[in-house]
Amino acid sequence: MNINDVVSLEKLSSTALICLNNPPVNAASQALRSGLKQAVEEADADPEIKVIALYGEGRTFVAGADIKEFGKPPLEPMLPELVNEIEASDTPIISVLHGTALGGGLEIALGTHARVALPDLKVGLPEINLGLLPGAGGTQRTPRLIGIPAALEMILSGRHVPAEEALALGLIDRIVEGKPRDVALKAAQDVLNGELTTRRTDQITTKADHAHLDEVEAKLQATKAHLFSPHKCVEAVRASTLPLDEGLRVERQAFLECMQTPQRAGLIHAFFGERAVSNVPEAKHTPKPYDRIGVIGGGTMGSGIATACLLSGLSVTLVETSQEALDRGLGTIAKNLDGAEKRGKLSTDKRAAVDAALSSALSLDALAEADLVIEAVFEDMAVKKEIFQSLDKICKSDAILASNTSYLDINDIAAVTSRPENVLGLHFFSPAHVMRLLEVVIGDKTADSVSATGFALAKRLKKVAVKSGVCDGFIGNRILAHYRKTAAYLVLDGASPAQVDQALEKFGFAMGPHKVGDLAGLDIDWMTRRRKAETRAPEERYSGAIADQICENGWLGRKTGKGYYLYEGKSITPNPEVAEIIDAQRQKDGISPRHFTDKEIVDCYMCAMISEAVRVLEDKIAARPLDIDMVLLFGYGFPRHRGGPLHYADTIGIETLIDRIETYATEDNFYWQVPDLLRTMAKENKTFADLNR
Repeated sequence: MNINDVVSLEKLSSTALICLNNPPVNAASQALRSGLKQAVEEADADPEIKVIALYGEGRTFVAGADIKEFGKPPLEPMLPELVNEIEASDTPIISVLHGTALGGGLEIALGTHARVALPDLKVGLPEINLGLLPGAGGTQRTPRLIGIPAALEMILSGRHVPAEEALALGLIDRIVEGKPRDVALKAAQDVLNGELTTRRTDQITTKADHAHLDEVEAKLQATKAHLFSPHKCVEAVRASTLPLDEGLRVERQAFLECMQTPQRAGLIHAFFGERAVSNVPEAKHTPKPYDRIGVIGGGTMGSGIATACLLSGLSVTLVETSQEALDRGLGTIAKNLDGAEKRGKLSTDKRAAVDAALSSALSLDALAEADLVIEAVFEDMAVKKEIFQSLDKICKSDAILASNTSYLDINDIAAVTSRPENVLGLHFFSPAHVMRLLEVVIGDKTADSVSATGFALAKRLKKVAVKSGVCDGFIGNRILAHYRKTAAYLVLDGASPAQVDQALEKFGFAMGPHKVGDLAGLDIDWMTRRRKAETRAPEERYSGAIADQICENGWLGRKTGKGYYLYEGKSITPNPEVAEIIDAQRQKDGISPRHFTDKEIVDCYMCAMISEAVRVLEDKIAARPLDIDMVLLFGYGFPRHRGGPLHYADTIGIETLIDRIETYATEDNFYWQVPDLLRTMAKENKTFADLNR
């Protein structure tokens, strides 16, 4: 019989089967929770029922919480109480798991008295990715079943654990082939026959391992002191050695503390933003076919793009201008695929087919039948125009021609072809087979079907696609070019490159801007500065003098062993000769260096980033604040727990931002200007969250 729309109860002799059916992913919604509670109570109260089996219909068991309820007042029954009630049932309850059992879904299963898995199962406790911890007994029951070290690893990583590993750990009791209902019925019979043992986790004592807990906490303090929830996870798991009811109280308090942090709000914003970013009109049109891909350029970027396409099952033709360059590109692709195979991203039995899908050539003529061609050569407009003119003649009339340019005008590139409607920008980020961001740059004449193809390709490549208009640098690099000047100004005015990097790394960036520059190659920005030199206004304070001298010395970063830092093996130390260049430049400019606190560095840097991000919105290069947030999160190492620069701006407050900009403008009113949109928002009492809505 149906308990409600998503839960049914079926009684067969002495067995009760509870079916959960809340498509598409059996989310633990209020309806599912209330239906499950009612079904368990009814079955447990029936004297004829000797065992209860719980299973999911469709493609998965309970995949996790219902994201539609995020940010809304909690609704009864609450999941922690429901799981406790399941565990307290006098009638043994077993769960049959398939697909995924994640977060609250796994916690429901942990409350049952035995767990049977289908081979496809993956389990996990991913709450840490939302700035939380498992709050329905996950930090208490998991250590009881698999021990503190394994439980901590699962909780702190949030990773999905496959069935075989879960069985080896002791998280599940057996793996069985079959359909969930059939397996549930058979497992229930095994309980009745004494062939499947049931037990309550509250009857299991967690073996204390304070040495391991202390070691993990020390490591977190060294590497993630700026984060909140990982430390609370350790605190809660430490309490698993207490009686279950006491441990659950510690877990609940830690969970509620996590719920109140700005970090949790930032991570929730990132979670929803990742899903909302491709929800744009251009993505809803019918894409063109794109099975055969051409990639022009076998350097790091072109090889990465080719790798990403191959891993998604596409056929790729790589084109280079010399055999040496082509061999180098093919070698890079082979190494990338080797790495994917080692990491389990590419199965050994599929490797041969992927290798066979790659061809190469020394002439653009090989791209005559390509559906989509992606040009990935160096940033030179004349070279790109020449390539697109050739492609226009060679490629079939309906082929899409895309440029991976980081800065250059897509409209200018499209204009040299007879098919500007079939031209767009696909700005990948290096390494392209790893980095998840893809800016889909839509030109003035780009057809809707071509734009849709860019979004479809991104989805196939499992990338986060963000729509961008045309301007120098698009969304990300335009903002980067602006806030990177602030880093240079801070160094000119008294900070050291290492201090700037360290302050921003404490804020949450994986790497500071000078380390990033060294990693990417300082010659890239050097080339951009020279390209834009003629457009620089006379009143602009030049920010590139120090970087120019570093490049002129041949110190281009990691690839030359020297840049802002010295690189010897795994050792990274500040380059003392850079300090000499900085001192000389300060003397030349008549600058008396002053001391900066880390907070001053972060405030100034973030204010510059936010200011240019607002101007990108004003110019309609980005459609929404969340688009900018996702670009910075997925392409530029912005700390995820802060949600993105414009989400972070809301935590600062619009009036405060305006005050800071006006203060900075007293020393440089060319660089520091309050965007009109920011003043309008202050007047109308609007936030960037309001603009997203």
